[in-house]
Amino acid sequence: MPIKKLPSQLINQIAAGEVIERPASIVKELLENSIDAGAGHIELDIEAGGVRLIRVKDDGKGISKQELPLALERHATSKINELDDLAGVETLGFRGEALPSIASVAKLDLSSRTLDDEHGWAIQVDQNGVLSDPSPLPMSVGTTVTVEELFFNVPARRKFLKAEKTEFSHIEQLLFRMAMAQPGISFILRNNGKEVRRIAAASNNETLKQRIAAICGKEFVEQSLYVESEQSDLRIWGWISTPTFSRSQADMQYFFVNGRAVRDKVIMHAVKNAYHDVLFHGRQPAYVLYLDMPYDGVDVNAHPTKYEVRFRESQKIYGFLRHSVKTQLSDARAGSTPTPVLKAAIDTSSDSLVENKHLPFEYSKEGMAVSPSYSSVNTASSASSSNIGVKEWESVYQNTSASIDESDSPIPTLGYAVAQLHGIYILAQNEAGLALVDIHAAHERITYEKLKQAYSGQAIQRQPLLLPKNIVVSEKEADAVDEQLDEIAKFGFLLRRVGVNDIQIEEIPALLLADNIEQLIKDVIADMISHNDLSRLQNQSEEWLSSMACYGSVRANRQLTLPEMNALLRDMEITERSAQCNHGRPTWVQLTIKQLDSLFKRGQ
Repeated sequence: MPIKKLPSQLINQIAAGEVIERPASIVKELLENSIDAGAGHIELDIEAGGVRLIRVKDDGKGISKQELPLALERHATSKINELDDLAGVETLGFRGEALPSIASVAKLDLSSRTLDDEHGWAIQVDQNGVLSDPSPLPMSVGTTVTVEELFFNVPARRKFLKAEKTEFSHIEQLLFRMAMAQPGISFILRNNGKEVRRIAAASNNETLKQRIAAICGKEFVEQSLYVESEQSDLRIWGWISTPTFSRSQADMQYFFVNGRAVRDKVIMHAVKNAYHDVLFHGRQPAYVLYLDMPYDGVDVNAHPTKYEVRFRESQKIYGFLRHSVKTQLSDARAGSTPTPVLKAAIDTSSDSLVENKHLPFEYSKEGMAVSPSYSSVNTASSASSSNIGVKEWESVYQNTSASIDESDSPIPTLGYAVAQLHGIYILAQNEAGLALVDIHAAHERITYEKLKQAYSGQAIQRQPLLLPKNIVVSEKEADAVDEQLDEIAKFGFLLRRVGVNDIQIEEIPALLLADNIEQLIKDVIADMISHNDLSRLQNQSEEWLSSMACYGSVRANRQLTLPEMNALLRDMEITERSAQCNHGRPTWVQLTIKQLDSLFKRGQ
C-alpha cells in the first residue's frame, strides 16, 4: 500500500482517540478551558449521559471574533509559545488539541464574548467538519461550548460507552475533583434539564471543608486531621483521614498539584507508607491533599489526559509527603483526634459535646467517691530501659499503690474509669459522656511506641548466618545495593557484593528469622530502585516490635484496679498514635450524653 497523507478530519479523529475516552473526557477538557479563562462560575448541562448533549457555560474572559476559528484548529493555543514554556506550564490545558478533536467526533457549537465586545459571536462545525463563519449572538461575557451527538460519525467508539447512569457518574465524579481542585469557582450541574448539584465557591478552609463534606461525606470531615507543612519551596496542606476511617478501596484519595487533579504512584505510595503501622491490613486511607510547588518542578506533559505527572525530584517529593503525613498521624493521641463515635441504634443527628451538666464520678483511695483527678502510674523508668523485654511489659500496670491527687484540675479527655467490662473494656466517664476503651488494644499501642523509642536509641543487634546466603540480582540492582550498604546496615543487615550479579547476606537482625530473607532483600532492592526508599526495612523492624508489644500487653479477662485503669487512660492521652492499635483498629470510642439520652428516649 502506497504512502499517502491523511486527511485533516481523520487526523483529528485519531487525535481524539488519545484525548476522548468517554463523555467525561470532553467535560474535563472544556472545564479546564473555562478555568484557564479565569471563570468564577461554570454551568454544566448533561443529557443522556453526555452522549446527546454536553454544554459548558462560563463567565471567563471570552474569545474574540478573530480568534474563534483559530480555537478550532489543531495545535492553536494561547498558553505556550516555545518549547521551554512546557517546562513551567501554569495552565491546565495547553496542547491546543481539545476543541478540534471534539469537533471531529461530535457536533460542536462555540460562542463567546469578550469584555470589549458589544455582543458575542458564534461558530459551528457541521457533520462534515466544515467550519461556519462567525455570526453575532446576544450573550453575556464568557464562553459557551455545546457538544451534541458524541461519536455520531464513529459508531464503533459509541458501542463501547456504558449505560447513561454510568457515564453521568463519571462526569459527576470529574466535577467533584474539579470543584475540590478549584475551590474559588462555583459550579452548577444539570442532568437532563434538572439541577442536581449547586456548589458554592469556597473562600477559606472552613468553607472548603463544607465543600469537601458535600462531596466526600460529613463523616470524612469529622474523622479527618488537618495537615500543613512546608519545606523550602514545597507546601502540602489538606485533610487526611484518621486511621479508623479507612476504605476497602482507594476511592477517596484526592491529590492536587498546583490546582491540577493527579493520580501518581509516587504520591500514593508515600501517603500509604505514612499510614504503615496505624492502618488495618488491606485498608486504604482517605485524603484530600494539595501540593503547591514550583511549576517547573513537575512535568504535566507526561500523558495526553494529564492525570499522570512526573516530578523532577521525585525522591524529595516522596520524602516530604511521607514525613508530613506521618508526623501528623504520630501526633494523633487518644483524645486529641476526632473522636470515634458508636453509631449502632443511636440517633447521631444531635451528636455534639454538651456543657458540663453531669458531674464526673469521683473516687477514693479504695475506689469510692473523692476528687476526680488522678496521677498516673509512673512507667517512664520501664519505658526508657535499654533492655526492654516482654516480661517487663506484662506487669507494667500492676502497681496499685499510686496515690490520688485531690487537687482541682481539668477533667482529662478520656475521663476517669468507672468499671471494667467482661475483663476486656474500660468504661470511663468523661466530660462528653462515656468513653469505652479496649484494654488490650490501647496497651498494645502504648507498649509498641515505648519499645520503638527504646529500640531506636540503640544499635540494632545483628546475628551472623551460619552459612551466608547468596542471591542473584541484575547489575542495576547490585549497583543500588552498593550505594546503600551503610544505610541498609543501620537496619541490622550486613550485605556484601561478591560479583557483578551476586549479593551475599552475611548478618541479619537478631529478632528476624532467616526464613524467606532472600525475598525481603529483593523487595527492598526493588523499593530502592523505584522510590529510593528503605521503608520496607523500617516497616519490617516495626513489625517485630509490634509482635513483641502484642504478646507483652494486658490480656483479656485480667482484672485491673481503678488506679491501673486510670493509669492506662493517662498514658493513652500522651502516647503517639494511641487512638489506634498497631493493627489499625480503634482503641476507644465515645458515646455522648445526648446519644445516651437518645438511647433511653430522655427528653422525647
